Amino acid sequence: MQRVFSGIQPTGIPHLGNYLGAIRNWATLQADHDCLFCLVDMHSLTMPWSPQTLREQTLGAAACLLAAGIDPTRLYNQSAVSAHARLGWIFNCVSRLGWLNRMTQFKDKAGKNRENHSAGLYVYPNLMAADILAFHATRVPVGDDQLQHLELANDIAQKFNHDMGVEFFPKIEPLVPPAAARVMSLRDGTKKMSKSDPSAQSRIVLTDTADEIAGKIRRAKTDSEPLPSEMAGLAERPEARNLVTIYAAVSERTPADILSEFGGQGFGPFKNALAELLVQKLAPIATETSRLLQDETHLLSVLRTGAERARSVADPIVNEAESLVGFLR
Repeated sequence: MQRVFSGIQPTGIPHLGNYLGAIRNWATLQADHDCLFCLVDMHSLTMPWSPQTLREQTLGAAACLLAAGIDPTRLYNQSAVSAHARLGWIFNCVSRLGWLNRMTQFKDKAGKNRENHSAGLYVYPNLMAADILAFHATRVPVGDDQLQHLELANDIAQKFNHDMGVEFFPKIEPLVPPAAARVMSLRDGTKKMSKSDPSAQSRIVLTDTADEIAGKIRRAKTDSEPLPSEMAGLAERPEARNLVTIYAAVSERTPADILSEFGGQGFGPFKNALAELLVQKLAPIATETSRLLQDETHLLSVLRTGAERARSVADPIVNEAESLVGFLR
């Protein structure tokens, strides 16, 4: 059985893009893969943070993932498993500066003010490689924007194996869902839906009420033209394309199917139908999340149990990696 690793930053309640692009797929993968799902709280420190907020958001993300169907025995928080940090430091010393200089996400996040960002933001791809390889995971569910990180992880694994004269770390293969939805902002169809967007109207989060979901869809940016009947008609209409993409992904149909149903209509009826569909799919998750958040003791217990399982897998692997580099044990 292939081992799958994936993680999500607890930097806010997961939104619709996280759900359609990752979380829903995770719940499906559990059936026939050996899965580990991680709240990567160590990665959260690469940007400014508040200790209390990080704690609250980690619990909130855990509740959302459980409510969305993630097996509680497979979920844990990264900082509770020391193998991540231990292997991350080794990989800091294996990875090359030239490799990190090519990472586009650092350039995007740091922008022109890169000298004022933490060293952690620069080297976090090495920790991401350690997250995966500490478990000898061979499959990672990713979107297209994360493929560069997997390439780096494989470069690090190959260099480690070459330098140590062993075939220790396996090759990682991406799992890119064939129908993965790229969900964009409800306020700007050219930008990805993001937890960091200052406007709460730009995203639907998994704890939104039915009224909040309906209101955000009703106010979502569109244009004055009716929906087209063919996909070509969406080429220069990013907001319309985004809403059709969301409808198709949530209903597990194709965008062409959606246009065949709603083509020629205005956005009023379409938005009403989309809001109704989203409420039907997401309201149970919001209700269960709210219930779970009332019992912090239970959530902490789930994360502790998941961390114990994760340590039982990762510690022997990282112990061996440390021995290979010459650490005394």
